[in-house]
Amino acid sequence: CSALLWGEVPSAVQLAGLAASVAVLAAFAQGSTRISNVAHLRVKESDRISAPAEELAKTGVTVDQLSDGMLVSGLAGRGCGRQNAPRLPEGLNLCAQMIVPSLLPFFILSSLLQQLGLPGILGRWLSPVTQKLFGIGGAGASALLLGVTGGYPLGADAVARLRRSGALTREQAERALAFCNNSGPAFLVGAAGVGVFHSAGYGLLLYGVHVLSAVIVGMLFAPRSGGFLPEDRSQIAAVSLSQALPEAVRSAVRAVLTVSGFVVTFSVMTGVLDASGLLPALVGTSAARLGLELHFARALCTGVLELGTGIGAMQGLMPTPGNLALAAFLIGWGGVSVHCQTAAVIAGTDIKSARHTVGRLLHGAISALCMWVLANLL
Repeated sequence: CSALLWGEVPSAVQLAGLAASVAVLAAFAQGSTRISNVAHLRVKESDRISAPAEELAKTGVTVDQLSDGMLVSGLAGRGCGRQNAPRLPEGLNLCAQMIVPSLLPFFILSSLLQQLGLPGILGRWLSPVTQKLFGIGGAGASALLLGVTGGYPLGADAVARLRRSGALTREQAERALAFCNNSGPAFLVGAAGVGVFHSAGYGLLLYGVHVLSAVIVGMLFAPRSGGFLPEDRSQIAAVSLSQALPEAVRSAVRAVLTVSGFVVTFSVMTGVLDASGLLPALVGTSAARLGLELHFARALCTGVLELGTGIGAMQGLMPTPGNLALAAFLIGWGGVSVHCQTAAVIAGTDIKSARHTVGRLLHGAISALCMWVLANLL
């Protein structure tokens, strides 16, 4: 919605072919827009006055049909001002400027490495270490590496690929999912460090705590005895680059589109909750009952839903131990949006997401505690 649009189209004779488009624009204008002198549109292949009028009415726009056109009452100024508009543009901009450029190369790399046999190589080299620490084969190290470098949900995608190839058992894959799906340095340093606290140093500190917490969670989920089965080498044989690259690109594009869809959906959802008053009410109640500042409470409530929105809501907060701990918790938890993205990338496997949810909650809590302690010591 925009109050910069003011409705007034006294005659649409010269714009008859654009009448429906003008009607849609009029829905976001200030005041009423009258589209007239287009009675002939009723006798086209379909009634081009009634059809757009009925569709706009379904979205809550008031449209009065006239004998020679329609009168559209704009939404601007009726509780749908710019400050309350659902955040579709912000979500799309986030996808275009950060999600696609940062994730697409890593999704392609993840697929290529898996198809070219890197998990098998790491499995031979790192099995003693990963078995002792995490109770999984060395191939799982590739998932952890991609997770802490590429960001959400690269680790989950790598675990799903390893499960499909047979490099991990179902039980191992579920434990790996709990600690291999992580945020990457680009987001932590760029968005959290520089964007919120105006310091790349704080971003690097958050990243170090994030990786350390992932390792701790992996150790907590490790079986106390046994639980390790060696990789089935016959199922993870490498293919040629010419075979791997086309499939890697196709699967990466599908994955990025899925992730972008969830980012946009949750951005819009947050905007709707904000505009409806539900989110401000929740923030106010949380702040009052928990003794939190409103700014802090808003970042917490929005970050639980969508990580990028929550970190963005922290802008203006000082790098105190409490605020740094909040950022560490939100990044470790990932937001419900990341959980949905993870469910999408593991779809088609037999991996269950319960351990992932518990792992993300533990990761957030451990990260917050470590960050608070370090911030007080520095």
